[in-house]
Amino acid sequence: MATWDLQTTEHHVLICNGGSCNQFGAEELTQAIRSEISRRELDGTIHTTRTRCNGRCHDKCVVIDYPKGIWYKDLKPEDAHLFVDSLHANENFSTKISHSFNGEVFERSTGVVKGVAKDSEKVSKVSK
Repeated sequence: MATWDLQTTEHHVLICNGGSCNQFGAEELTQAIRSEISRRELDGTIHTTRTRCNGRCHDKCVVIDYPKGIWYKDLKPEDAHLFVDSLHANENFSTKISHSFNGEVFERSTGVVKGVAKDSEKVSKVSK
């Protein structure tokens, strides 16, 4: 078990490994991103966390860059080098953005499925 020093971390990358994303290569994507980060010796500035479902199953595989608040969709292992390029350059991987935080809310990119509104019944069904 590790407790990492995050003082030099510029990007916290959350990689969905929920059910839908796993069926579409999330583990391979996770390993490809982590390998690319290590190969470039960027472990001190880019931290990754494998998560469970992030609730945007239609966008599989989902990756989120914080603190920027950019949600990416449809990432594949072969995108890892371009994705890490964008992080290292502090730019967005613009062709794969699903949502961007504008300081108040997340704005959906053009052509991205809106999704369903949250209500207590739906939330309780998927939150078990």
